[in-house]
Amino acid sequence: MKLSSQYNRVNLIISLLVLLLTGIIYYFLIHLILNAKLDKDLEVEEDEIMQYAATYKKLPLPGNYLDQKVSFRELHPSDTGNREFKNTIYKNEPEHNIEPGRELVTRLDLNGKTYEVTIVKSRLESEGLVRMILLITLAVTGLLLFTLFVINRFILSRLWKPFYAVLDQMKSFNLVKSHQLQFKKGEVDEFDELFDSANLMALRVQQDYKELKNFTDSAAHEMMTPLSIIRSKLDTLLQTGDFNDQQYGLLDDIYRAINRTSRLNQSLLLLTKIENRQLPESGIYPMHELLREKVRQFEELFEKKNLKPDLDIHPTSLVMSRYLADILFNNLLSNAVRHNYQGGSVWVKSSGNAIVIGNTGRAEKLDEKYFQRFYKSADSDGTGLGLAICREISVQYGYQFTYEMIDGNHYFKLFMPVSP
Repeated sequence: MKLSSQYNRVNLIISLLVLLLTGIIYYFLIHLILNAKLDKDLEVEEDEIMQYAATYKKLPLPGNYLDQKVSFRELHPSDTGNREFKNTIYKNEPEHNIEPGRELVTRLDLNGKTYEVTIVKSRLESEGLVRMILLITLAVTGLLLFTLFVINRFILSRLWKPFYAVLDQMKSFNLVKSHQLQFKKGEVDEFDELFDSANLMALRVQQDYKELKNFTDSAAHEMMTPLSIIRSKLDTLLQTGDFNDQQYGLLDDIYRAINRTSRLNQSLLLLTKIENRQLPESGIYPMHELLREKVRQFEELFEKKNLKPDLDIHPTSLVMSRYLADILFNNLLSNAVRHNYQGGSVWVKSSGNAIVIGNTGRAEKLDEKYFQRFYKSADSDGTGLGLAICREISVQYGYQFTYEMIDGNHYFKLFMPVSP
């Protein structure tokens, strides 16, 4: 969820809760105020009844008026009661309606007798006033929430445009092109500070990338040259020297170590170039032809280990560098041969959007750690980078590279979500 959307949601929810809470409090306060006013009117009516009784020594006539009702009841000497105000329901005789009312119950002593005086005033008008106030409050609340929504949706969205401009440029930022981020400063100091920090970060990253690239290129050149010289000298030494079996064994170990170091150096350089997006030019290539070519190249290795290739190759094209595709298939077929057993099988299949290379081999399923760099089994003589390179190549081109074990056999699948 975007920050602006989350802010809008939180802002509207908090505003709604605050307005509802204040509306409820406002509603009860209005009730208290109106009840207090009715209580004063009831007290005035009570005073008039008391003064009438004191002056004329008799009770006034009871009555049921338009919005008021007065009644008297003689009490027994043992009856007790307190003066109190309370809400009630009474029948308005002139209107023939049952209405809400505010009631005052008090006592009056007259001519040696005690009377209960009940005065009721209608609350119908006050209830109508409260409802009207409530409707107005709800309307104002709705208008306020709508105004907040419009402000947050449109005005704040315009304020956030510079931030999204920064995101767009950072998403399209490419180290290889070494272009500088272009920002237009505005009236918001925080965004201007963000622009300056993003530019400074981009410059530092570009500088670090250049230094790393220079180091990688220099290291590749400096390492390949002495390795080539050592290999050449060993070839000459093996051709001209007269060595015993032990010496030949030592020279062979040196030769193998140099070849392994050379392969490791090339694999690391390749991974570095892939991660830095220094990819060779890509195109749509018929990968089924490349697969058949790679299978022909591995025929001698298949025969040496007595492996049975099962080919089901159909026309398949995908967007990829032919150089990287050659490396990917070479790594998968090398693993299929290296980790297979004598007389095993190798499956190579391709269809419109998928390429599958499988093989028989060890009974254990490969863990995720086998796809990490430099991890390999104890009996492997590889560099431990083959599967890591395959995964990195597929990631760079947006393809899916998966592994699964079916019926004790290992299958690696390169899947293109959208066919070219």
